[in-house]
Amino acid sequence: MNTTNTTDTSRDIFGLLKKYFGYDSFRPNQQEIIENVMKGNHTLTIMPTGGGKSLCFQLPALAMEGTTVVISPLIALMKDQVDALESNGIAAAFFNSSQPQEEQSQILLDLLENRLKLLYVAPESLWNLSGYLSKIDINLIAVDEAHCISSWGHDFRPAYTQLSRLVTEFPSTPIIALTATADRATQEDILNQLKISSAQKFITSFDRANLYLDVRPGQNRNKQILDFLKTRSDESGIIYCLSRKGTEKLAAKLKTEGYNAAAYHAGMSAEERSKIQEDFINDRTPIIAATIAFGMGIDKSNVRWVIHYNMPKNIEGYYQEIGRSGRDGLSAHALLFYSFADVVQLRKFMEGTPTAEFQQAKLERMQQFAEALSCRRKALLNYFGEHKTEDCGNCDICKSPPQYFDGTLLAQKICSAVSRLREKEAIGMVIDVLRGAQNAQVLDKGYQKIKTYGAAKDISWRDLQQYIIQLLNQGVLEIRFHEYGRLLLTPLAKKILFKGEKLQLANLVQEQLKEVKAARKTRKGSDLFEKLRSLRSKIAEDLGVPAYVVFSDVSLKEMERVLPKNEEEFSSISGVGQAKLEKYATPFLKIIAKHTDAKSSKVLTHQRSYQLFSEEGLSITEIAEKRGITENTVYSHFLKIQEEGVDIDFHQFITSEEIDKIQNAKNELDTPEGLKAYFEHFEGQIPYWKIRYGLYLGE
Repeated sequence: MNTTNTTDTSRDIFGLLKKYFGYDSFRPNQQEIIENVMKGNHTLTIMPTGGGKSLCFQLPALAMEGTTVVISPLIALMKDQVDALESNGIAAAFFNSSQPQEEQSQILLDLLENRLKLLYVAPESLWNLSGYLSKIDINLIAVDEAHCISSWGHDFRPAYTQLSRLVTEFPSTPIIALTATADRATQEDILNQLKISSAQKFITSFDRANLYLDVRPGQNRNKQILDFLKTRSDESGIIYCLSRKGTEKLAAKLKTEGYNAAAYHAGMSAEERSKIQEDFINDRTPIIAATIAFGMGIDKSNVRWVIHYNMPKNIEGYYQEIGRSGRDGLSAHALLFYSFADVVQLRKFMEGTPTAEFQQAKLERMQQFAEALSCRRKALLNYFGEHKTEDCGNCDICKSPPQYFDGTLLAQKICSAVSRLREKEAIGMVIDVLRGAQNAQVLDKGYQKIKTYGAAKDISWRDLQQYIIQLLNQGVLEIRFHEYGRLLLTPLAKKILFKGEKLQLANLVQEQLKEVKAARKTRKGSDLFEKLRSLRSKIAEDLGVPAYVVFSDVSLKEMERVLPKNEEEFSSISGVGQAKLEKYATPFLKIIAKHTDAKSSKVLTHQRSYQLFSEEGLSITEIAEKRGITENTVYSHFLKIQEEGVDIDFHQFITSEEIDKIQNAKNELDTPEGLKAYFEHFEGQIPYWKIRYGLYLGE
């Protein structure tokens, strides 16, 4: 085992960080983890997806003599990481049974001759290499996706159990186990299974503040998804479905609506799955409808949204899956559709399994998260033992907090119906009875004769379902999943029915597809960003690697903001290390310079209009005459100035009454695209520029 003393500081880990990865500083916990590993200590790292887990073993691999062996569960994940390492000028390889013999022989030769800093291998292949590994200097063993070793985890892999031999086979080599999702029971099980119970734990905050957490009722999901996608035509995203058939139906629906989408599930051939995954990684197919097997091995940084068509079976799985979006730290949207039918179906899947009780308890926690009427991020973080007292401000509940009303009378009606149905019926029948339904199931059982039949006929079926879920969540009703989902009264229900106990219910927010303004502003890239992205795609295609291996969106955004003029300034961009500076500086600087030159003359045009107004006191009419342009163009220049950060009081040009008229028209016309519909609506009496201002001020 080779470790570096504190005075040497592993050949300057900060220097290596900048040279190979292009970063000037570490993320939370990274430096402490790296230093602990380099002291030769066993380590457990719990870090959210996108938090920088890989660097915690990749940088020590560079800093210490010898080779780091990385045990990883999926070939795609290994390939992505090796591509990224090679792009940064780091010698790395992965070894698996699918490779041609010539390629395997070359990798093993490079390994024996000490030419590799990192070797990736699947747990199933690890012990086949014992003869080779015993002959080299292994400085570190990294067990990635370590939750796979635990039967308490959400993705148990039998081959991982063999990793308990690592401590015996390599007694002097430090082991680092890494995962994004592990509750306390799973963390302890990982350490026990690997026989490194004394390992130091490093648990980074699970808070992914850039993810907007959103839960919506599961009615009309296809329509909701299509509405959601209207403003996201150029973004990558994943839609998780419960069944293989569900992925195929949804992908087909999206295709008929003009979206480039594909299905992905285990029923496809390995070649099909590989092709679909490659197309997604390389931005050729931006939308994937998939079962939960998809995405685990993908290191794609620019996934902007994840949708759960069906509810996940536990919070660990949900957290890992939403973590596949926004890995670059930019805004991303996590949308979950919640349906009680999903809960019933998942419970049926779990029945009869050895860990059914444990799985069902985790499903119940997932259900509680979906039904939460308070900050979702607090509920999520509390699950992982991280207590947050302040609301996050970036979830659907925080953005639109529920309004409460006295729900005592409604609760009494519902509880009375449950009682009169002798606590034998599930939610669907209770709702039908309360709404006075005349279907065969109700009439055959004579339920039209009970006193509460039709007692809530003025409330929609969907709303009644949501109110009953609130009663379940508040402990008024109980559900017996193992007895066909029948509803029972709790002691609290009896207090409400017979002792006048009061109860608050949340008003149901009608399902709307409101977008967070901040996310909307960053959704569409600028002209320069699109040019940089296009160049990145071309380079990636020529190299045969995913676009994010060349540069992440974060790096492109920084180039857009900083506008570097030379190699020195380009080297300061996050993600630009020595290898990427040498390979990519020239073409990217050329694009930026060309854009900057073109922008200079453009900027002067609208800035000059505002200068004449603010500094020389000319009126709009005078500016138009002086510059030989229309007044409408002058007003457009002012709007552009405002968007660039200059605070202009537009109310000096438009009245409150006119703003109200324009906003009312927006509602009447159902938010039309373009301004012509507004202009015609007002019969030409309100000019285009004023319509623009009215829409802007009404946002």
